[in-house]
Amino acid sequence: MKKVRKVCENTFEKEAWAQGKYICGLDEAGRGPLAGPLSVAAVVFPIGYVNEDIYDSKALSEKKREALYSVIMKDALWFEIMEVSREDIDFCNIYRADQTAMTRLSDNAPADLILTDAMKLPESEKQVTDIIKGDQKSISIAAASILAKVTRDHIMKAYDEMYPGYGFARNKGYGTKEHLAAIDELGITPIHRRSFAPVSHVQLKLDLF
Repeated sequence: MKKVRKVCENTFEKEAWAQGKYICGLDEAGRGPLAGPLSVAAVVFPIGYVNEDIYDSKALSEKKREALYSVIMKDALWFEIMEVSREDIDFCNIYRADQTAMTRLSDNAPADLILTDAMKLPESEKQVTDIIKGDQKSISIAAASILAKVTRDHIMKAYDEMYPGYGFARNKGYGTKEHLAAIDELGITPIHRRSFAPVSHVQLKLDLF
């Protein structure tokens, strides 16, 4: 049986574009890892933009994401990518760090309506619609998810060279068996999130001795 390719329905885009309004899609990459920054991206496409290849970054191969990364940056009317540091994540928690970054990007965006992947932005100056599984329903959110994911993957590959032994190029900071074993053997690095278990347990031991 031939596999049906999934595409974004773009219901919100079509409705707004029909009224001559611009849409900004927002999404992030890296909320769950034990190490590394959070990458948050925003994308505004021309009214009526079509590209059926743009979809939820998690559903695409690395090769496809890399190719679309360049296409999105070329075709977008505007885009911005924000990196949230490990320190900021630990200071205010991952949800709030993500929300704050998205609010700043939404306020910067030259758009009439902001679409997010299930993230509420009560402090934004713009009209915001949060959509469950938005990266599968909106081309704008999907494009932001690709920019955020590829940007963060590049960052983690660079960190792999700075901090060898943790497998950051492969696990991207997530708590894989390889990564957890490396933490036990090598300890934690400056990019490990102190507020995330089991990193927090290691940090507590360091603070006690």
